[in-house]
Amino acid sequence: MSLKLGAYTACLHDRPLSEALDVLQADGLTSVEVNTGGFIPSPHCHVDLLLSSERARRDYLETFAARGMELTGLNCNGNPLNPLPGVGPKHADDLRRTIELAGLLGVENVVTMSGTPGSDPDARYPSWVVNPWDGVYMDVLDYQWGVAAEFWTEIDALARANDVRIAIEMHPHNLVFSPVTLRRLVDTVGATNIGAEMDPSHLMWQGMDVVACIRDLGPLVFHAAAKDAMITPGVGIRGVLDTSFERVPADAPGKVPTGYGSWCTAWPEDPAWRFVAVGVGHDVDWWTEFLRALAEVDPDMAVNIEHEDAAYDRLEGLALAAENLRAAAEKL
Repeated sequence: MSLKLGAYTACLHDRPLSEALDVLQADGLTSVEVNTGGFIPSPHCHVDLLLSSERARRDYLETFAARGMELTGLNCNGNPLNPLPGVGPKHADDLRRTIELAGLLGVENVVTMSGTPGSDPDARYPSWVVNPWDGVYMDVLDYQWGVAAEFWTEIDALARANDVRIAIEMHPHNLVFSPVTLRRLVDTVGATNIGAEMDPSHLMWQGMDVVACIRDLGPLVFHAAAKDAMITPGVGIRGVLDTSFERVPADAPGKVPTGYGSWCTAWPEDPAWRFVAVGVGHDVDWWTEFLRALAEVDPDMAVNIEHEDAAYDRLEGLALAAENLRAAAEKL
């Protein structure tokens, strides 16, 4: 059993890379994923410098190797298909540069999202179709998949040229949010270098069987996130498709950007579901079966914790997630 257990360092954005790695090392983790653009900044990966300097790349990789750690993924989650001029083009450019950098660094996997276009060529904002029972939404989907096919054909070729794999997080509010839509993208593009990042949390709250999803996709699962979710009592009156979020003021400290002039909203006080530390929503036995299914696909796969449980201090929550993930791995 040689799955690589680690973490995505976005939750440690307030400290330098060296200190972030010390935290992961203290938690018994050896795999590292860093952000390179898209929705959030990239304090742990200076993309311009690394693209321009071979020496900087050697020194950067040595930062990990000196601690017995491995950089297993570059994360560029965003919406490269967003019609807003301050979002889509930037996220698409960030992704292209990330692919180039991954090739230069010898990092196999780039994690990203499929994106969501507008509803038609004149749309100003992205439009996510949830249930196309009205035939007009089939027209919207036809247009959106056409936009996606053109973009992802280009990205697949770029990834192939740089010997990199694109691991798409199946995330709601994107065209690809399930194994079915992931396969549709791969088949539409005829992709050779596009597959899935298996983040179970978003599949959990949609009601999917995560292990079945892994086994359905098989070798299309390139990379994985360890991120837990739980259904909460609010689901009784909200369901899992809920729009009762609230705006966060522009001057709020710590707001999370999603583009120029936009940022994450605030959840309702009694949500239908929420993200929790690994082991809180699903017990260690469940996570053992998750890891077992991943190992059946690739025994060397990287599984990186993405900590977003607001009930815990970041260090405390990350340590708890690491403890439970390691316990699950030991049971294999």
